[in-house]
Amino acid sequence: MTTHAEGEFAVILTPIDTHDAAASLGRLAISKQYRGDLEATSKGEMIAAREANGSGAYVALERVTGKLQGRSGSFVLLHSGMMTAASQQLTVTVVPGSGTDELDELHGKMSITVNDKKHYYTLDYTLPHVE
Repeated sequence: MTTHAEGEFAVILTPIDTHDAAASLGRLAISKQYRGDLEATSKGEMIAAREANGSGAYVALERVTGKLQGRSGSFVLLHSGMMTAASQQLTVTVVPGSGTDELDELHGKMSITVNDKKHYYTLDYTLPHVE
């Protein structure tokens, strides 16, 4: 059975390196604070490309550590996003086998929305040993 978790998060992106300034290809450190059904922090890295015409793409990995609806542990999220000036596509997936402690065997997908500069998440997940 799929369980639904939601809340808000704050994110800080810190540039680490610019691989190719002409192509706007760079690397950033990710630091997040999740609130709501997921009470956690995360650290990770992103590689992103942004073009002058408004298009771009990014990939990222982040290790989330805390409590998901009262269950303690950590897991890794894989991000893959592409955007144009008119649209965007984003996939955020729990990396299979990355769950620890009470989040062992966690599977799921996260969606992210931004409204009035605030970030919100929805995580639809399964934990086989939890009813």
